[in-house]
Amino acid sequence: MWWRWYRGSNGFGWSSTSDEVTEGIDASGLTAIVTGGSGGIGEDTARVLALRGAHVFIAGRNLEAGKIAKDEILEKVPNAKVEVMELDLSSLASVRRFAEEFLARNVPLNILINNAGIMWHPYQLSVDGVEMHFATNHLGHFLLTNLLLDKMKETAIQTGIEGRIVNVSSLAHTLSYSGGIHFGEVNEKSGYSSQLAYGQSKLANILHANELTRRLEREGANVRANSLHPGEIATGLTRHSRIIGAAARIVSRFLKTVSQGAATTCYVALHPNVKGVSGEYFSNCNIAQPGNYAKDEELAKRLWDASVEMTSQP
Repeated sequence: MWWRWYRGSNGFGWSSTSDEVTEGIDASGLTAIVTGGSGGIGEDTARVLALRGAHVFIAGRNLEAGKIAKDEILEKVPNAKVEVMELDLSSLASVRRFAEEFLARNVPLNILINNAGIMWHPYQLSVDGVEMHFATNHLGHFLLTNLLLDKMKETAIQTGIEGRIVNVSSLAHTLSYSGGIHFGEVNEKSGYSSQLAYGQSKLANILHANELTRRLEREGANVRANSLHPGEIATGLTRHSRIIGAAARIVSRFLKTVSQGAATTCYVALHPNVKGVSGEYFSNCNIAQPGNYAKDEELAKRLWDASVEMTSQP
């Protein structure tokens, strides 16, 4: 288990925790949104951002779970600035409502962490008729990012602090359908695989961040976008697979803790080392190489265009 002790050139690695990678960082004055912040690595990410002084908005579909997470964070960080807002990423209408309500608050936005996701879900279509992994993990975040992007650009101009968009992907992005993204067949039930559908959505997270980077750079906007693999963590995401869930419990000593799983997200969102870095894929708090499909610029452009079409108002 040598990988547990390996550290990259920045001094961080597999075993680093979210507290460790943000130690000494002052995030006061920053505002962040964490989707899926009511549990797992999302909640720990929200906790650490709040611990470092950021004003954190937990965005999730279950308001009660969000309130519980907020209370748990306040127990650990009494002075934390945490708010909870409703967001169901599988519903484009919900995404639009969330963005409208957030923008109506007229607060700045420095950090957007697209963390929420589902994993190995049985075949199901969203309320918008889109395969559930693709709808929740990619399309909802794609629309959310686009709706909040002008606010992030505006905040960066007003504060002089770069905005950071963090897409939580997965090593599973290397296990997608043939061709990477099944354009025109995303919603097909025939040949559906929950594992490949999940991998496809995680590949989309990386392609989204990469194409967004290219567009932001052409504009000269002071906003960065990166993606990451948090590591193997035993969380509620495995609930749709009894076999994997049981195996995870058996091999738990080989898995990361929640704090270790949130470390890369917190590092990419806050650490000074990441200033000016965009379009990169991180793992274990260091820049890593993603799979070949994730590097395909034409695939990223095609996904962007398809996503714009799928999220357009009817």
